[in-house]
Amino acid sequence: MLMARNEQWRARSSKRRRSAVVLALVAIGGVAIAACSSTSSSSATTAAASSSSTSDSAGRAAIPQSAFSSTTGLTSTQIRIGNVTTESAGIFTGSIVGSEAYADYVNSTGGVNGRKIVVDPYNDEFTGAGNKQQTQQAVSNDFALVGSFSLEDSFGEPVIAQNPDVPVVATLLAPSLDKLPNTFNANPAGAGWPTGPLEYYKKLYPTQAEHTGVLVSEFPSAQASWALEVPVLKQSGYELTYDVGVPLTQTDFTQNVVDMKNAGVQLIYSDALPENYTSALLKAMNQQNFHPILIIGTAAYSEALVPDAGGAAAVNGTDLEMPNALFLGEDAGQIPAVGTFLHWVQVASPGFKADYYTLAGWANTQLFVQALQAAGKNPTQGSVQQQLRSITSFSASNLLVTGNPADRKQGTCYLIAKVENGVFTRTDDPPVSGSTHGYRCDGGYLAAPS
Repeated sequence: MLMARNEQWRARSSKRRRSAVVLALVAIGGVAIAACSSTSSSSATTAAASSSSTSDSAGRAAIPQSAFSSTTGLTSTQIRIGNVTTESAGIFTGSIVGSEAYADYVNSTGGVNGRKIVVDPYNDEFTGAGNKQQTQQAVSNDFALVGSFSLEDSFGEPVIAQNPDVPVVATLLAPSLDKLPNTFNANPAGAGWPTGPLEYYKKLYPTQAEHTGVLVSEFPSAQASWALEVPVLKQSGYELTYDVGVPLTQTDFTQNVVDMKNAGVQLIYSDALPENYTSALLKAMNQQNFHPILIIGTAAYSEALVPDAGGAAAVNGTDLEMPNALFLGEDAGQIPAVGTFLHWVQVASPGFKADYYTLAGWANTQLFVQALQAAGKNPTQGSVQQQLRSITSFSASNLLVTGNPADRKQGTCYLIAKVENGVFTRTDDPPVSGSTHGYRCDGGYLAAPS
């Protein structure tokens, strides 16, 4: 069965790394993400909330009584989970690979209470209609939706709202989805921004921060995230000299670099700029002999960055801040979960290059499994939701900074690294053996204006 599935993955591998819009579509790195499509879902959300007049500390309506007898997708030997993801052009294929990798890992130990986890992947083909259709199929056939990652998830939201029995553990891009009572995220994003990384780099580069340049994708989600970051930048003492949106189709940053150079930019903060854009920016910077401080984030953290940018010399000195471990392998000697993650990714899909979406799929599946194990030998969709509501501290075995999925509270810790000799290297973090597990936790959190 596993061999057959791997053959399917290999057949699709030629599509995975096409990057026409890969990674440019979402601002990640632990930030709030705005709606990516235009459907209205307020009525569906209201309908779900009306199932009960009571709510918990996170504002979740009470779990419907019907959920405590619902076992869709569950048998004595297996439990089926659905992953509704945009796979077209390989955009978020990693989220499915990550879910399957964690399922394989758990199944190798005997599963959960004797049941093997079966991941049913659904490709919404980057269409709203496809997402709604695939979401409907998943809630009809599967015990839970786990690890999904789609720009079209707002179209599937009415289906999720109308099926409050079904647990959903996924990276949610439509913000209204995050308000439904049955949705959870292993790496919750709040309506604001952690202050730690910005304050750290302001102290490290006080003069350069007064001449800051920013490049942000013009996609709505990235723009919305940037709107949340601006107040924190200003509060932390950054002065914006250059602030420009980047079209999704842009591949050449020469003019941006010339303009930034002429404007006197000394620091570029691009923590949400994806790898394919960051590597193109680095190429242009080197061609124009322009070498300001460059700070990148999880979106650019990729095995492809150094070779795509032109080699180690083009990237050395670049700063990196993230709300997760160096999961490409650099932290494997310090954080055991990194090695486990990378090993099982290769079991699930040999040759696949892990990315942030792979980590997201893995972490969300781990969160679901934790709740499933706690629900006992005879779980129901209701009892699993009940357990999910009790998980107030989660880090995916230190792959992520600790957040609070139950109460939808974002973690504020972070990791600091730098590219040295072409390798991502921790530079100013506490020891992994310490109480914060290698993350800096010296900042706070600034909520966005309502």
